[in-house]
Amino acid sequence: MNKKITIGLLGLILCLLWQPQTSLAQNVPDPEVYKALEWRLVGPFRGGRADGVTGVTGSDHSYYFASTGGGVWKTVDSGQTWKSVSDGFFGGSIGAVAVSESDTSVVYAGGGEKTVRGNVSFGYGIWRSGDAGKTWERAGLDKSRFVSRLRIHPEDPNTVYAAVLGDIFKADQTRGVYKTTDGGKNWEQVLFADDQSGAVDLILDPKNPDVLYATTWELKRTPYSLESGGPGSKMYKSTDGGANWEDLTQKKGFPEGTLGIMGVTVSPVNSDRLYAIIENENGGVFTSIDGGETWEKTNEDRSLRQRAWYYTRIYADTQDEETVYVLNVSYHKSTDGGKTFKGANAPHGDHHDLWIDPQNNQRMIIADDGGAQVSEDGGKNWSSMMNQPTAQFYRVTTDNSFPYRIYGAQQDNSTMRIRHRTDGRGGISENDWEPTAGGESGWIAPDPTDNDIVYGGSYGGYLTRVDHRNGITRSVNVWPNNPMGHGAEDMKYRFQWNFPIFFSPHNPKMLYATSNQFHRSTNEGQSWEVFSPDLTRNDKSKLGPSGGPITKDNTSVEYYATIFTAAESPMKAGVIWAGSDDGLVHVTVDNGINWLNVTPVDMPEWLQINSIEASPFDPAEAYFAATGYKSGNYEPYLYKTKDYGKTWTKITSGIDSEHFTRVVRADPVKRGMLYAGTETGMYYSKDDGASWHSLQMNLPIVPITDLTIKENNLIVATQGRSFWIIDDLTVLHQAEPGIEQKALHLFKPQDSYRIDGTRRKSLTQGTNRPGGVLVYYFMKEEPKEELKIEFLDNDDRILRTFSTAGYNGDTLKVKEGSNEFNWNLRVEDAEGFDGLIMWAANLRGPKVVPGTYKVRMTLDGETQVQDFKVLADPRYPSTQADLEEQFEFLMNVNRKLTETHQTIKLIRQYRAELDSLGKQTKAIERVQAEMKSIEETLYQTKNRSGQDPLNFPIRLNNKLAHLNSVVGNGDFKPTDQAEGVRTELTELIDVQLAKFKKLEQEEVSKLLNIEELKTKLDLKK
Repeated sequence: MNKKITIGLLGLILCLLWQPQTSLAQNVPDPEVYKALEWRLVGPFRGGRADGVTGVTGSDHSYYFASTGGGVWKTVDSGQTWKSVSDGFFGGSIGAVAVSESDTSVVYAGGGEKTVRGNVSFGYGIWRSGDAGKTWERAGLDKSRFVSRLRIHPEDPNTVYAAVLGDIFKADQTRGVYKTTDGGKNWEQVLFADDQSGAVDLILDPKNPDVLYATTWELKRTPYSLESGGPGSKMYKSTDGGANWEDLTQKKGFPEGTLGIMGVTVSPVNSDRLYAIIENENGGVFTSIDGGETWEKTNEDRSLRQRAWYYTRIYADTQDEETVYVLNVSYHKSTDGGKTFKGANAPHGDHHDLWIDPQNNQRMIIADDGGAQVSEDGGKNWSSMMNQPTAQFYRVTTDNSFPYRIYGAQQDNSTMRIRHRTDGRGGISENDWEPTAGGESGWIAPDPTDNDIVYGGSYGGYLTRVDHRNGITRSVNVWPNNPMGHGAEDMKYRFQWNFPIFFSPHNPKMLYATSNQFHRSTNEGQSWEVFSPDLTRNDKSKLGPSGGPITKDNTSVEYYATIFTAAESPMKAGVIWAGSDDGLVHVTVDNGINWLNVTPVDMPEWLQINSIEASPFDPAEAYFAATGYKSGNYEPYLYKTKDYGKTWTKITSGIDSEHFTRVVRADPVKRGMLYAGTETGMYYSKDDGASWHSLQMNLPIVPITDLTIKENNLIVATQGRSFWIIDDLTVLHQAEPGIEQKALHLFKPQDSYRIDGTRRKSLTQGTNRPGGVLVYYFMKEEPKEELKIEFLDNDDRILRTFSTAGYNGDTLKVKEGSNEFNWNLRVEDAEGFDGLIMWAANLRGPKVVPGTYKVRMTLDGETQVQDFKVLADPRYPSTQADLEEQFEFLMNVNRKLTETHQTIKLIRQYRAELDSLGKQTKAIERVQAEMKSIEETLYQTKNRSGQDPLNFPIRLNNKLAHLNSVVGNGDFKPTDQAEGVRTELTELIDVQLAKFKKLEQEEVSKLLNIEELKTKLDLKK
C-alpha cells in the first residue's frame, strides 16, 4: 500500500533508450546523409479505436483524445481537425488523458489501453505537458504498461491519481492506484488488490476531491484466452485522499458472487449519488444514494453490459443528478436515475469513454472504435471520424494497378484499398480509397492478373471474393461452418481471427488459405484442397472457450494452435513455409507432399510466429519474426536460415530489448538488406541481420504490424497511425559510410514515372508523392559560391537549370547536410510578362518524353553526374512516337509564345522610351499607333483581372496558349484539329511579328538605341 516509485536512475536509462539508436557497426552510413528521406503518411484519414477523451474546462473548442496505438491528439476547433501532440516525444497506445481544471495548460497522458482486445498494445508510462501539449516530459510509472484512468486534483495540477492495470499478461506487483503530489516525480502506490487485479476505474468526488472511488479488475489475457473476473475484482472508497480504502463490494445491495469489470461515477450535483455498471451473473446498473453504503439495481438490460470487458463505463451528468450515461456498442442515456435508458450512436459505435464539460453538459467528447468525436448539443450531432489518421491495420499488401493500391484490414472497420499516390493537386482523400473484400481482421489477396478481383478474410473463417468491376461479392469460405460463440475445440478447422490468404507467386490461379492446416484452390474458391497435416502443437488444454468466469467471448481472436503466417518461395515453386501461433515452423519442398518441422531448437516454446519471409534470392533461405508478448515476454525474436530450416541463426543485435518483433522483410533488389517492424519502431539491416539500426526517422512511435515492398517503396501497416511509405529505398541502397565526409554526394535518382502530383501536408488528407523525379544529395557544408542543378537529355542538352545564385527568377534553396530536390520533368516555361492575364491557357514547359536523362550537380566548381530513366505512364496507350510528337507540338507552341511575349515586352519598352522623349512628332505618333495595333492584336490589353476575359475577348497569344492546356492534357499525340489550329494561329501571329520587325528596323531603330533596350530586358535566347 505504501510502495514508493521514483523516476531516478531507471527513468534516466529509459529516456536514453528511447532515443534513436546510432550505428552499432561500420557497415551503415551516418543517418545524416539520408535525413531528407522521409516517411510519408498515405492515410486513410478514418479514425481507429480511441480509449480516453477529455475536454478543456473553460474552452469552447479544445479537446484531447487518447489513441490506441497512435499517441495523443488535440483539436482546437471542436473536432474539425486533429493534430498529434505526442509525436517527437512519445507514442504508442494511450489509455488515459486528463487536463487540469485549475491550470489547463497542464496535461497528463498514460500509456496502455483499457480495451484489452486481441491486438492490445501496452504504453510507456505517464507523460506530462506544461504547455497544453506543445512539449512533454516523462512523469514516472514507466513500467505501468496499462494506465486506464488519470484524475487530477481540481485545485492542484501536481496532485494526480492513476488507475494502473499493470502488465495484463502476467502476475504483476505494479497494479493498483497510484498518487503523486509533485507532478509525477514520485508516485506512491496507495491501493493494491493483488498481482492479477489492476485498477480499471477511478473518480474523484468533484465537491470533495479527498473522496475517491476506484474499481479493480481481475484480468487474465493469454495468447489463447481472455478471462474477466475473480476475487480481485472490487470497488473501493477512500475519504482521505487515498491513504485508506473501504471495500464497498460487501455493502448491502451489492451483487453477490463473482465480480468482473466495474465502472463507477459520482454525481457532481450530489456527492451521495453514485452510479455503477457491474459485470456479474446478476449485474447491470446499480445506484447508491448514500455514498456507497447501500446499493440498488435499477437496470439489467444486457445491451448495457454485453461484452463487458470491452466497455463497462458509466458517467454522471454534470448538471442533472438524474441523468447518467452508460457506454457500450451504443451509448445509453437515462434521465430517471438509471431506471430506463435510451440508446444512441456517435458516428462509429462501440463507445469507450466520455467527457462532459463540468460547466456545460451540452459540450461533450466521446471515444469509440472510430476515434473521437465532439458534440456541442448534448449528443444530437457529432463531429466527423473521417479526419483522424489513426487506423489500425493488421497486414499490408499491394496490387498491380497503376498507381498501385495498398490493401489492409482496418480493425473496427472495413477492409480498404487506397492509392499510394495520385496525379492530382491535392492529397490522398476519400476519393482515392474504397472498401474491398473481407472484414476488419483479415489478410487480403488481390488477384495478380486482375486488379479488380480481390479476396479477403475476417474472423470466423470468413472469406469473400469481390468483383469491383461489377460490384458483386461471393462468399468462398474454406469451410463455411459459423463458429461464433464456440471454443476452438469444436472446430473441424481452426481459423484464426487473422488467418493467412495469399496467391502463389508461380501460379496466379493458386490461392492459399490456412487454418491449422493448409488449403488451396485453383478455381476461385469453388473448391478447396487440404494439403497438409495439422501444423500446430494442437494442445487441447489451450483450445477451450475464451472468456469467463462470467462472460464468454468467442470471436476467434483467441483461437489457438493455428497457422498464423505462411509464404511460398518466389524463387522455387512448391517451397512453402508455415509458422504457427503456438511456436512451430514447418516447410515443404515438394509442394505439400511432405512437411518438415524445422522449428529452431533454441527458440522459447509457445512463441507466436508472426511473419515469415521467403528469400527473394535463394529458395533455401527464409526469415521469420516471432513474439511472446502475450505471455509477458517482450524480447525481439528474428531468425534466418540458409538451408531450408535445418539450422537457424537468431538475428536481433541492435534491436532494443523490449521492442518485440512483429514482421521482417527482405529487400527484393539489394541482397542482405532487411527491414523489421517492432512494437515500438522500425529497423533495417544491411548485413543480412547481423546488426540492426533505427529506421524510425519521422515515423511516429507506433506498433508496426506488417511491411511490404513495391517498386522500391517500403510500405508499413501500423496499429494506430494508418499506412506510411518511404518513396525511394534506392537512397538507402546506395548510402555507405564515409559519405558524411564528402563535400558533395549525389545519389543516383530512382527511375520515375511521367505523372504529376503535388505534395502538400494536410490535417485531413494523406500526403501525396510529388510528380517527377526526386533527387537526393548530401553537402557537408553550405555552398561558398554556388550550387547548380542541371537536368540534361541523353545528348547532354540542358533542359532545366536551378541555382542558388538564381536562374530565371528562381533561387534554389539548400541547406547543410541531406537535401531533396524535386524536378517535375518539365522543361523551361515559355516567357511571359508582368500583368499577363489569360483564360484557360498556360505557359508551362512540356514534360520530357520517356527515356534516359541526367542530373548534373556542381558545387563550387566540383561536378557530379547521375543518370536516371523517365518511365511512361502505363495507363496510356500512346507510343513513344506519340509522346515525342506531343512534346514537339508543345515546344513549338511555347517557342512561338516566347517570341510573341518578347515582342510585347519590346513594344512596351519602346513605347515608354518614346514617351520619355518629350515632344511627340508625327513619326513617333505613327510608330506608337502601329505598335499599339500589333500589341492589341497579339494580346488583350484591357484584361486586368482573372475574369476580365469574359468581358474583353482574348487575342492570339491566349488562343495559342490554350493549346498548351488542351494538348498538354494527358499523354496523347496532338489531334489533327489541334495541329490545324496551331498552324492557323501561328500564321496569324507571324503576320504581326513580321509587321513589328519591319517597323522596328525601318523606323524604331532610327528613334531609339534598340540594342541597348533589348539588353535591359534580358530576353530569353
